[in-house]
Amino acid sequence: MVILKGSDLTLSELKLVLYQKAAVSASKDSLIGVMQSRRAVENIVTEKKIVYGITTGFGKFSDVWIESEYVKELQYNLVASHACGTGGPLPEQVSRAMLLLRANALLKGCSGVRPEVIEQLITLLNHEVHPVIPEQGSLGASGDLAPLSHLALVLIGRGEVFYKHQRMETKTAFLAEGILPIELEAKEGLALINGTQAMTAIGAVAYLEAEKLGYLAEMAAALSIQGLQGITDAFNEQIHLARGYKEQLEVALRMRSWLEGSRLTTRQGDLRVQDAYSLRCIPQVLGASWQVFNYVKDKLETEFNAATDNPLIFDEGKTVISGGNFHGQPIAFAMDFLKIGAAELANISERRIERMVNPQLSDLPPFLSPEPGLQSGVMILQYCAASLVSENKTLAHPASVDSIPSSANQEDHVSMGTIAARHAYQIIQNVKKVLAIELIVALQAAEYRGVLGLSNKTHSIYKELRTIIPSITKDRSFSWDIDTCVSWVDSCSAEKFMPL
Repeated sequence: MVILKGSDLTLSELKLVLYQKAAVSASKDSLIGVMQSRRAVENIVTEKKIVYGITTGFGKFSDVWIESEYVKELQYNLVASHACGTGGPLPEQVSRAMLLLRANALLKGCSGVRPEVIEQLITLLNHEVHPVIPEQGSLGASGDLAPLSHLALVLIGRGEVFYKHQRMETKTAFLAEGILPIELEAKEGLALINGTQAMTAIGAVAYLEAEKLGYLAEMAAALSIQGLQGITDAFNEQIHLARGYKEQLEVALRMRSWLEGSRLTTRQGDLRVQDAYSLRCIPQVLGASWQVFNYVKDKLETEFNAATDNPLIFDEGKTVISGGNFHGQPIAFAMDFLKIGAAELANISERRIERMVNPQLSDLPPFLSPEPGLQSGVMILQYCAASLVSENKTLAHPASVDSIPSSANQEDHVSMGTIAARHAYQIIQNVKKVLAIELIVALQAAEYRGVLGLSNKTHSIYKELRTIIPSITKDRSFSWDIDTCVSWVDSCSAEKFMPL
């Protein structure tokens, strides 16, 4: 059971909810604060105070007064008109994360919603009814308006959902699970859609995959090093203590663990004095990526527990302030940084692939072909990896440096954080494929060297992968091999790729 308080949700807890379907509930103490802020909203409506989004229109319409008898209609119109996303649906895990993050943010007690709204979000989570949310259409300020509007529609029984992995009308899934739609009251539509939960949810799912791929990149590198008879001196602890980066030291330690007992590695001077950078600098490069991942993790967990709508209610309802916490710039920067850190896992991997297939760079058979000339071997696997890393270079262009004015120039600077998060997710999917290719190539290189010489830890991985990816004895279509390896990666936990 994950208990939401609005203050301390972690990535570990989010992972439990996303992938192990842990049940979710709201803490009773947090709901007290929610009810206090709700009373403030009701008083504003009763006393006919002028407060943005409660008794006024939105954006450029903030100077338009709305009579109290229209406040419910105002909220419905807001959600319906803003649900104009386009493109394919976000993955169900992202939709699920959005429900969790929105419920947690509302539990901070700064948004003025009724407990029923939060309970509806949690009900959808616990019944695994996931809103269908188009992936395109958000500027990342005033938050993720279009994506969150599609989520809000589901709470009132409209829109579409994924239920039992089938796409259907919301009312059909509600009927099957006995869920009743709610009606949005003053400020509740605005509180639901004015936030950063789409970019943060995409970012969280991307981060969890990137974290796993960081470990996978080290494991794949360990296999490649043995296929290339790499020099282990480069992982000596003294080198990395001399520089002092914690993450670099940790990567070097894990590399030593993966390679312990290998008879396929060498020492400096045995075959060559030093290796190429793609082998020798693994701790420095992958360690830098881990620095990025740690930065991103910190920003995501801060945003998980942030009040990101507008206006916000403080002092048990005595103070209502309009501000800009919906602006996604912190997450936009983090996602652009994640793109770069993740892309480098594939960049250095592709260079190791090239070293294993290029006869000018190693003594392995050309392209690891069983019959060079007659059979091409893994020649085009390297082409595929090169294509993916080049695509990543385009996707890694920062989205956060862009902005475009909206709402008649009232909202004149936006973050593009959701675009940054989507591109980070795309890059990570490409990285996974490149690392799968490295594994396929490294398995074959290890066979040429003699798999009995592999370290115990990598030999276990070799045996497991060979049950699903056959040895290359003649040319075949390798698309199946790549897809099979990617599916294997998806089925494994991050701990699978940790040697210690």
